[in-house]
Amino acid sequence: MTTAVSILPEQQLAVLNAAYRQAVARRRLRLLFGAAVFAAALVLAAIGAEVNLRTLFTYFGNFVSYFDRIFTLDSGQRVWTDVGEWMWGWRKWLKMLGETLLISYVGTLIGATLAFGLNFFAAENTSPAPWLRFVVRRLLEFARTVPGIVFALVFVIAFGLGPMAGVLAIAIHSTGALGKLFSEIVENADMKPVEGIRSTGASWLSCMRFAVVPQVTAGYASYALLRFEINVREASVMGFVGAGGIGQELVVAIRKFYYSDVSAILLTIIVTVFIIDITTGWLRGRLFGKEART
Repeated sequence: MTTAVSILPEQQLAVLNAAYRQAVARRRLRLLFGAAVFAAALVLAAIGAEVNLRTLFTYFGNFVSYFDRIFTLDSGQRVWTDVGEWMWGWRKWLKMLGETLLISYVGTLIGATLAFGLNFFAAENTSPAPWLRFVVRRLLEFARTVPGIVFALVFVIAFGLGPMAGVLAIAIHSTGALGKLFSEIVENADMKPVEGIRSTGASWLSCMRFAVVPQVTAGYASYALLRFEINVREASVMGFVGAGGIGQELVVAIRKFYYSDVSAILLTIIVTVFIIDITTGWLRGRLFGKEART
């Protein structure tokens, strides 16, 4: 009897160990299967996109040599050996960079305002009618699906060269992007305050103003600041089609092979974006706490 009792726990332990090993083996098989499917999908996508590794490795030296050229002055010296010569146009570039920031700011402000007015009609829990929600959602999808640079090109053709085209393009694209984000925040809002205010006979507008807006304001502001960071980069690129900002000067330097000017302008844009990212991240953290910062 004693021998049978002492053997029983060992048998159970062996069964448990076998079950554990089988579970681990099944998990590894699933992981290997998932990795194989991912690799196959990646290869098929690369073939469809005509990604040629031979071409990549053959001409990779051209890519490296271009960066070697943009960090070399006309005298043959490296750009950091003569910063005055490298940054000869800093006054003009900073002025155009300021124009880029203004384009981003005005476009983001207009887009956030329009998104604020439309997102309540796009949210499933606050839209007054299904048909209205459908129309507004399709409108927001169109606004964010068309690339901003395409909008900028259309507005340049319509209104001519200059910042106005960039502002309108960023405003439309920001309306679509922020409208979706804002409506998702509203859909996660607590509807009990809305029901309480509605029970008093308040209008739909009053329910939105007093029950929903106080819950979502912090999220709106956080997303708007994040969108401003993105739009600074967007505005820099829109200058390629004549929509104002420092992008116009950058594309001229690229087309005329002013190599050192290319690196100087790129450095100016990168440093500015870094400063804005850090500043807006700090601001979100100060306004909304650590969760918004991450």
